[in-house]
Amino acid sequence: MLTCCFISDDCQARSFGHGSVVCVCNATYCDSVGRTGLPDPGQFLSYVSSKTGSRLVKSQGQFQKNSTGAALRITLNPSQKYQRIKGFGGAMTDAAAMNILSLSSGAQDQLLRQYFSPDGIEYRFVRVPMASCDFSTRLYTYADTPGDYDLQNFTLAEEDVHMKIPLLQRAQALSAQPLNLFASAWSAPAWLKTNGALIGKGSLKGKPGGKEHKTWAQYYIRFLEEYGKYNLSFWGLTSGNEPTAGEMTNYSFQALGFTPETQRDWIALDLGPRLHSSSFPQTRLMILDDNRLLLPHWAKVVLSDVQAARYVHGIGFHWYLNNIVPPGITLTTTHHLYPEYFLFATEACAGWSPLDRGVRLGSWDRAEDYAHDIIQDLNNFVTGWTDWNLALNQDGGPNWVKNFVDSPIIVDSSKDVFYKQPTFYSMAHFSKFLWEGSQRVGVSFSQHTSLEVSTYIRPDASAVLVILNRSEEEVQFEVWDQTLGFLPGSAPAHSILTLLWSRR
Repeated sequence: MLTCCFISDDCQARSFGHGSVVCVCNATYCDSVGRTGLPDPGQFLSYVSSKTGSRLVKSQGQFQKNSTGAALRITLNPSQKYQRIKGFGGAMTDAAAMNILSLSSGAQDQLLRQYFSPDGIEYRFVRVPMASCDFSTRLYTYADTPGDYDLQNFTLAEEDVHMKIPLLQRAQALSAQPLNLFASAWSAPAWLKTNGALIGKGSLKGKPGGKEHKTWAQYYIRFLEEYGKYNLSFWGLTSGNEPTAGEMTNYSFQALGFTPETQRDWIALDLGPRLHSSSFPQTRLMILDDNRLLLPHWAKVVLSDVQAARYVHGIGFHWYLNNIVPPGITLTTTHHLYPEYFLFATEACAGWSPLDRGVRLGSWDRAEDYAHDIIQDLNNFVTGWTDWNLALNQDGGPNWVKNFVDSPIIVDSSKDVFYKQPTFYSMAHFSKFLWEGSQRVGVSFSQHTSLEVSTYIRPDASAVLVILNRSEEEVQFEVWDQTLGFLPGSAPAHSILTLLWSRR
């Protein structure tokens, strides 16, 4: 009997000296987690990724009637119910599209399958920048003709028509379910702005309710219409990327300044009514789309206004500077003030900090940073988490202002390969297993532990536990599920673990 070396779930590991390994993929080979069925009743599945090189390594075990005697008991409390999950994803920036398209068609397909297919990690969300951002190779909007208040000359760019749209269509074709696209604009056309430029400190001319603000609202509708011609519909919109950036003097790339007050009034008078009366009234509108530490203040200003609040569905936020204010103060407070509005993480990336910049191939620390932030967010009422660029080159670009960062997939087009970073697997431990509609439930611990844990019941009545061990020690534990008994478990040092079992 012939056996071949190319087992589909084996990572072709390569070390670049950053603490762990990447998995190398090309046109003919890529490791894949595959489809994850439920184990037989009384059994559980375990998937582990670790600093030592495990990547979603699957094993199976059996529930026991009696306690294993482990010092740490994790008790599932399904009667304590919290928020439901929407999903996970990344952004199809100009840079991401350029990098994916720099590969051969076979390698492109492999990469898209890794993110979107049932054999991959099944992303459900894709953020799409409206026109250019820093991860573009040039500055542009869709309406660069001065004085075109009716947007007669509104036109999608080459980057949309020849790059982003075809890739989004391919991603959708690979996905078992409809993808949820959401759009964010970085800047209005220069002629609509106080500073007459796409970059730097500048906001819309005039006042909310005025012609510039109405034109900018109409720009969003035109974007949705144009993408609709390519059979791409949008689940959501944000009210604009990082509105505080456009309030900063000498800001180096595309931005449009709003205060919470001007954002509130623009939504109440212009964007909200325009979206509501358009062909896209179901499109969800998220406010903020900026750093978490601006909460709950930003939400209070916008959502305490009845006119603005009626058009808003959720609150989007970014992960930068998260360590300054604890999530209980920002996220949980906001949730309790406005429980009917969902919280959604709209952007995160590693390698953004001046102290630790750009691509680190094989960095396990960054995988732990991702998992820690996701668990922290989810445990504070967040419904989903979106990574930034789906793919970057080895410099962490292209980026026209050289604002280079890291990505879960790094492309080396000269070799026609791409590298799946530890952060890719970090995302997988959530995106693959936490289906839309999964509900976070209570969990308690028999003693203090360094493990970080988040617990869910999925729509198919199965249970999912995600466990992060950032310590140097392996941690033995047992999970108690009152319907099944005791699950014997262990979290290796520096590992991410997903446990899955049926409760029927």
